[in-house]
Amino acid sequence: MKALVLGSDDRFTLATAEAPTPGPGEVSIRVEYAGLQWGDVLVGNGHFPTPRPFIPGFEAAGTIAAVGEGVDPARIGTPVTALTASGAFAEFVTAPAVLAFPAEGLDPRTAAAFGWATPTAYDLIGTVTRVRPGDRVLIHAALGGVGSLAAQFARAAGAARVVGVGGTAEQADYAAGLGYDHLISRSAFPDALADERFDVILDPVGGPARLANLDRLAPHGRLAVYGNMATFEPVRINADDLLMTGASVLTHNSHLLSRTHPERLAAGATEALRLLTDRRIRIDVSAEYELADVPTAIQRLAAGGTRGKTVIRIG
Repeated sequence: MKALVLGSDDRFTLATAEAPTPGPGEVSIRVEYAGLQWGDVLVGNGHFPTPRPFIPGFEAAGTIAAVGEGVDPARIGTPVTALTASGAFAEFVTAPAVLAFPAEGLDPRTAAAFGWATPTAYDLIGTVTRVRPGDRVLIHAALGGVGSLAAQFARAAGAARVVGVGGTAEQADYAAGLGYDHLISRSAFPDALADERFDVILDPVGGPARLANLDRLAPHGRLAVYGNMATFEPVRINADDLLMTGASVLTHNSHLLSRTHPERLAAGATEALRLLTDRRIRIDVSAEYELADVPTAIQRLAAGGTRGKTVIRIG
């Protein structure tokens, strides 16, 4: 099969590889499109050390070509969107059957764009922070894969006000279509917020922004941490200070959840898929690349300023 391989020299090359065979509880997927996400940036820059050679790619859409032991053979030939541990930048990939979700009614590009971002956004809003009607919500990386969906899920949950950090004034109309009431640039945060406080803040940034977020929490507010895009330097938080205002700091790691409790991740993903197929939310595919152009796509994602979702055409 054709695959994109990351070698020991940190370079990507198109190569021919043996198609993987599904193990017990797994399916093999003939990939039509793969999704690009922040994990591809971290693998590419060496932050997540992986044995080389390595086929990256963590999100796949296509049809089930074969099943492993314990998986219903009737699933063969059905369209799916799948969350993978690796290998999606290839013509075939294996995935746990529980994380290969039926994708009838979705075109392959949208199915690939569903990826990890959609269930992550759903869980951040519905499970981690439990956004309630009337809540005020602040979302960093507002126009990215998770942020653009989190705003929509917050609106669906009844949030009274949703503010985004990231983007430019020219993107305000686009942000409004996602459910944002207001959009501010990263450089304007937090000064542009004046004295505004929030019941829920989603933070994939880290560093000084994390401390500024704590200062913006309303009494009993919830800060959800799910990444460190700006820096991996630790931020120290005083639990006694949180206690004085009833604030909470929560974390979410969907990749860990896929290994420890995949059924929980699948439950959120299934509900998110229902909202997508019912057209209550939308996923914007903002860019499409060929497999050979993945390095360029990763560079552009790492540079920031992208909005929506990038997909890679495989089949």
